[in-house]
Amino acid sequence: MERGSAKHGPRLDEQQKHETEGMTRGGGTTHAEEWKEPEPMPASGEGGPSRSASRPADREPGAPRGMSPADVERRGDLAKWISGTGVFPADRDALLARARDQGAPDAVIAVVRSLPNATFANMADVAQALGYGTEDRNQG
Repeated sequence: MERGSAKHGPRLDEQQKHETEGMTRGGGTTHAEEWKEPEPMPASGEGGPSRSASRPADREPGAPRGMSPADVERRGDLAKWISGTGVFPADRDALLARARDQGAPDAVIAVVRSLPNATFANMADVAQALGYGTEDRNQG
């Protein structure tokens, strides 16, 4: 008697043969339970869940209340270059020096240079001074 594999015994060969029989015979799905089937996606133009059903109108995915996705992106990019342990509180000149030390691109240097001459307690203060949105922490 010839076996299908030399790595395991005949009992496991038969079990695997039984498990894959539906795939080889039917060419379709082998899931017996309906809950395992993926839900069909609506074709373009057919609609689907409305925006109001999935999230509030003033809320975009990936952005906290009070901030747009663009605000989040700009703030995150800026934070890459000026944040760090022991950086804050800092004034504009200290943040400018930090950005230069970190090798920030010219666009980031220009943004930091545009900050008012003030002391900032944290990255949220910097974002607010630049006119980026700030997250609403009272998200009841």
